[in-house]
Amino acid sequence: MPSTTFDHLPIAKRDRVTAALLTEFSAHSLADAQVARIVASADIARGAFYKYFDNLTDAYQYLYHVALHEIHRDAGGDERTTFDADRIYQGVVDFVDQINDSQYYAFIRRHYAENESLLPSAPVSPRLPAIAWAAMVLSHAAIKEILLDPDSEATVRERLRTTLALLQPKEDRPCF
Repeated sequence: MPSTTFDHLPIAKRDRVTAALLTEFSAHSLADAQVARIVASADIARGAFYKYFDNLTDAYQYLYHVALHEIHRDAGGDERTTFDADRIYQGVVDFVDQINDSQYYAFIRRHYAENESLLPSAPVSPRLPAIAWAAMVLSHAAIKEILLDPDSEATVRERLRTTLALLQPKEDRPCF
């Protein structure tokens, strides 16, 4: 994650660096990204880049967190503690719609297509109930499939809706 030096930059400069990262990582995979292009686009010194981030992977992970925060914020959601298949399905639909209409579309699509395997996976809490874990895995797989093959969206949505409905507990029994 970025250094405290980056966190204390004037907002305009921080936004310029973030925009340069988005441009670079939307156009190039993490393996092909270049600090030289980022610093030229952001109009900062190469040394400044390394004051802000440890390396390109660190900068990428910062941008990924920024993108997901923005998209999740726009897609909404809530903190309910009961399983609701329709709510989870609608959350995926809203998320995909937000990605499709956002400045982060190319970046997130490239993430799934090329960069996801280059990064460490985030640990999942062992306290997460099995049904919530299953819904999370299904939702992320559906999002990935839709982004990588937009023509499959209707089929993927229907498959997700059907599978989530199968997970729905009977007679309002708590599952979390």
